[in-house]
Amino acid sequence: MGKDMTVPCDEGLINVRVGAIILKDGKFLMVGSDLNDYLYSVGGRLQFGETSEEAVVREVYEETGVKMEVDRLGFVSEVYFYGDAPTNLGKTIYEVSFYYYMKVPEDFEPVSEDFQEGESTEHLRWVTPDDEIRMFPTFFKDELRHPENAVKYFVRDDR
Repeated sequence: MGKDMTVPCDEGLINVRVGAIILKDGKFLMVGSDLNDYLYSVGGRLQFGETSEEAVVREVYEETGVKMEVDRLGFVSEVYFYGDAPTNLGKTIYEVSFYYYMKVPEDFEPVSEDFQEGESTEHLRWVTPDDEIRMFPTFFKDELRHPENAVKYFVRDDR
């Protein structure tokens, strides 16, 4: 595959990202990093040459060690925000994301709860919509309480 789909644009960046919705026993699996105080969806950027479905399957495998199939597309979102990673600190980022519900095996357990991503260690964490922690995308807290069989579209501007 090609490089991650992050493209410089003026003083900012454009990201094309996928996220996995992994539900089990009323909880959903999220990721946190040593570098920040919030959680984000399992997933990452598409690599040039792959589809969003191929990317989410790859990302789930890279982060959990388990091959999963896509069930269906659940959400599409566009968001502007300021980068907080050392490589994009303070830059305006425009991100388009596709969030997929995954077919989660009944006996699913991640191979490891921790994995390396660049210079940081990331940690998998099961959460509920009621957990008092910041998470992205923010709509997960409401939308994953009662998942629907529909594709929803969200736009947010955090600049």
